[in-house]
Amino acid sequence: MSVIEVQPTPNRTVQQLFDLTGRVAIVTGGAGLLGKQFSQALVEAGASVVIASRTLETCSVWAEELTVYARALDIWQDRSSTTVALPLSLDVTQPESARTLVQSTLDHFGRLDILVNNAYSRGVPAPPEELTPESWQTWIDAGLSGLFYCAQAAAIPMLAQGSGSIINIASMYGVVGVDVRIYPSGMPVNASAAYGAVKGGVINLTRSLAVVWAAQGVRVNCISPGGFPGTHINGEFAENFIESVPLQRMGNRNDLKGAVVFLASDAGAYVIGHNLLVDGGWTAW
Repeated sequence: MSVIEVQPTPNRTVQQLFDLTGRVAIVTGGAGLLGKQFSQALVEAGASVVIASRTLETCSVWAEELTVYARALDIWQDRSSTTVALPLSLDVTQPESARTLVQSTLDHFGRLDILVNNAYSRGVPAPPEELTPESWQTWIDAGLSGLFYCAQAAAIPMLAQGSGSIINIASMYGVVGVDVRIYPSGMPVNASAAYGAVKGGVINLTRSLAVVWAAQGVRVNCISPGGFPGTHINGEFAENFIESVPLQRMGNRNDLKGAVVFLASDAGAYVIGHNLLVDGGWTAW
């Protein structure tokens, strides 16, 4: 039996492992509910962020707000000449749009280190037996095909530089079926069968990409959020939802920050193909 000497790894502090200073991220759907949380977290960790979606005006407003916010943080005060947030347009259903987004990012920053694949479009919610082909295609085109197009485009420069982190956003409903009992009478089930199919596909696409690209330095992982409400929510639905969460609450504006920075940073350097559930325990019952 041969014995080899294991070379010690240089020690790095936790702060160093989570530090994203100098790195560049794209967040698709970056001005939406979850996209804002993801992009803010990455900026707080020191990264420059591209905010991308179909509505450039919305991206521009959030990019400006994020820039003002970042300039007040200690980690950004000595980098006044560095771009904090850059708004760019993106139609995830078009492969060329994804390639243009990545090229524009490279033209501006000279590199790309992180992709948070968050954008998607909802089709018209309907029971499975009433789901139209058009609505089904809407879910699939944006939520699954579009996610792949963005991952493919981002991987090219990442593979060339030998490093990168791609974080796909799925859902707890990619792991379990929708509990239709929590929906009040007359309220449409937004998480349709198509949504579950898309998010389940995202989780396994993550594994497939991860094992192919890992040896070349590109890590691919997945975050599956639970319920994160917007500014308004049906009260009866919220009560029913919370009853099914062991933690007894829905997600808030901070609950996804740690997850995305962990997977984006060197703190997650040995994690690939993982689906990180951030659902308050919904799927743990």
